[in-house]
Amino acid sequence: MRRFEFVQGTSAKFWMADVDDTTFIVVYGRLGTAGQRKEKAFPTAEAAAREREKKIAEKLREGYQEVAASAGGAPAGSAPAPSGDKAAPPPAKLDLPPRVRPGEATEAQRRAAVHALSALAAARGRRSWALGRAVRRARRALEPLGGLDPATDAALSAAVDALMARVVAPSAADRLPLVRAIELLSELDAAAFARAVRDTWKAPPATSPAAGALAVLGRQLEELGDPELGLRLGALLVDRPHHGSMSAEVGWALRWKALSPYLAAHLAQRGRSLEEYLAGLDAGSDPHVAQRIARMRAARVDFA
Repeated sequence: MRRFEFVQGTSAKFWMADVDDTTFIVVYGRLGTAGQRKEKAFPTAEAAAREREKKIAEKLREGYQEVAASAGGAPAGSAPAPSGDKAAPPPAKLDLPPRVRPGEATEAQRRAAVHALSALAAARGRRSWALGRAVRRARRALEPLGGLDPATDAALSAAVDALMARVVAPSAADRLPLVRAIELLSELDAAAFARAVRDTWKAPPATSPAAGALAVLGRQLEELGDPELGLRLGALLVDRPHHGSMSAEVGWALRWKALSPYLAAHLAQRGRSLEEYLAGLDAGSDPHVAQRIARMRAARVDFA
């Protein structure tokens, strides 16, 4: 079957079409679901084929894009459906939209990033507004790097590692809030996030206020097996609820709404649904992460 997908805004749908002799067949639905199948009989095979081409043209005008399919009609890399099974095959993996603007960083830009990160590292014991200002400056310095993996630059790698270590620092005056660390990692290659979770944050002190959230990040990174998706989901999970700030909470909801179709498609490739995944999410001892998980579950009802 020829397969077409539409992913835009809050919509994430697929539509498939085929002809079996004089019968026109379509399978359609939300990405991450088996979809629904409909058949319509025509007097001749030629009439059924004309109907298929007509409907394909309509879908293309609506913004659907054809995706690669195997000779058997299923998306490339998917297992063939059992004979007689009318369920739609798993959806093709969706490519996440770019998180950062790609580019080739100059040596001067790399040095500027290292300088900004070093300045942030020196901001120990400052008030939250001063720390936030230093984080924003560091993020602006990281933006021109185009999602660079800091492991490719010794000085940058050392500066990033030093800041990530501060997330689990024993002294409160030395700590960098986890949410701030994720903001910085969001400007870099997702491999930096994976290294921080698996190495730097692997065994935080029991007294660390981020211990519960870090355990959640570790479990989700392992379960998803995708650093990029783990980073984006992690940023939503550790984002602190903004009491009294309606715009911030609306922005959070929109970010989750945009990410959920990609997460659903990724899970479908592994034979799971997003609803099952969210039901199994455990915030551990972190009440803020628990609030975010609750909002994700509630939003799934609203988006359905």
